[in-house]
Amino acid sequence: MNPTYLYEFHIDLPSIQTVSTRYLLFIFLSYNALSSNFKHALSSFTSHTRPKSYEEASQHPCWKEAMEAELEALSTKNTWQHVPLPRGKKPIGCHWVYKIKHNRDGTIDRYKTRLVAKGYTQLEGLDFLDQKSG
Repeated sequence: MNPTYLYEFHIDLPSIQTVSTRYLLFIFLSYNALSSNFKHALSSFTSHTRPKSYEEASQHPCWKEAMEAELEALSTKNTWQHVPLPRGKKPIGCHWVYKIKHNRDGTIDRYKTRLVAKGYTQLEGLDFLDQKSG
């Protein structure tokens, strides 16, 4: 049983003599020495995937709940406030970051999301002023 995160390194070959690849991972990597509990935990870590987009995440109740909790936390902490956008300025975009938190035994502890601003799209002096204390 190979973990899913190594799927791109798994090669089914009829014979090692026909291989032109210099280093074959399956020659050096073996899960035979691992306990069955550890193999089970390892496979559960790799069997769940994170969504790649909001559209994908919004199809799953666990991710929708995590996104709602993140928005509630941001609102409770007064992280932002609605203000009118100055003329000629574009708002900063944002995107969701998804992460699955696991317990030590490999079971899922929680689904975690963060709403992250795309601050790298701003230009110093145009979109913000650096106010270094000094």
